[in-house]
Amino acid sequence: MTDPVPVAVPRKGRPLEAVLERIATVASDDRLDRLADGVSNTLRYEKAVTKGSVDADEGPYERLAEYSDPTTAAEPEYTLLRDDRDGKPRRIVFDAATVDLGDVTVKLVGREEPFRALRTHEFALGFDSADLVLEEVVGIRGGGLGDISDINDRIDPVDTDVRVVTGLGDTVYHTLMGREDRRRPGETYDRAYLADYEGSLCISPRYERLVTAVLGTDALDGVEFVYPEADEEEEAAIARVGLGVYLTVTGSTAREHGLAVGEHLFPSETVLMRNAAEADDSVSRVLWALEREAADSEIRV
Repeated sequence: MTDPVPVAVPRKGRPLEAVLERIATVASDDRLDRLADGVSNTLRYEKAVTKGSVDADEGPYERLAEYSDPTTAAEPEYTLLRDDRDGKPRRIVFDAATVDLGDVTVKLVGREEPFRALRTHEFALGFDSADLVLEEVVGIRGGGLGDISDINDRIDPVDTDVRVVTGLGDTVYHTLMGREDRRRPGETYDRAYLADYEGSLCISPRYERLVTAVLGTDALDGVEFVYPEADEEEEAAIARVGLGVYLTVTGSTAREHGLAVGEHLFPSETVLMRNAAEADDSVSRVLWALEREAADSEIRV
């Protein structure tokens, strides 16, 4: 029997759920639907326990033993990590699962940083947020980026062998937004507005390189990045500054702070990636199995 092809995946959160949904979509096995639902529901419950919004009847080790059955390959495994929240509580996260995708078997392996695991050649394939690619390896130029399909053209092949294959469509957007009461009639907060703008732009510190890559250095001439204060909500900080970039789904929270939601600058999306230096027949079969028709974010590799 051929060994399963290892694929690095996030351990928790929206990106992992997007991966499991893609796996269930491309496979004809109802078990994978149950796997996706079971893992997602388990991790949502564990997140609530970690946040303190739900009280668990048993301790983390007892729950871990209940969830995981490492002797059964068809069942998911979980593990314990220390969370970043105050007190560093233990949190149960995804560890591994073996799934059949037609003529190829895949072992999904949880990693804290799947993208970096591909960069160090631990895996040939993996899923992670496109944000991390922009934050670490996408080149900064005068012009900006607008779509997932533009990423590979900005990656220096000397820097990494990792390339983006496709997006999974679990999209929220890095969005330009500004004070509603400072917008002139008919004016939109978009790239054209920013090209003529000089002043402060409020962003999260972790997204400074990403925002620079997305907007381009030309548009940022005369713009100064400023950041939310300690314990200040991002939308509140943008309302205080007047203009900023933040992630939005519907924009309802931004509007509650008196902000007008402007242009969706770039999708924050889970992407399938490959390390081009690690290609072989089994990797190609996995890629073929994971592709589906009408993938809006298909990339040129």
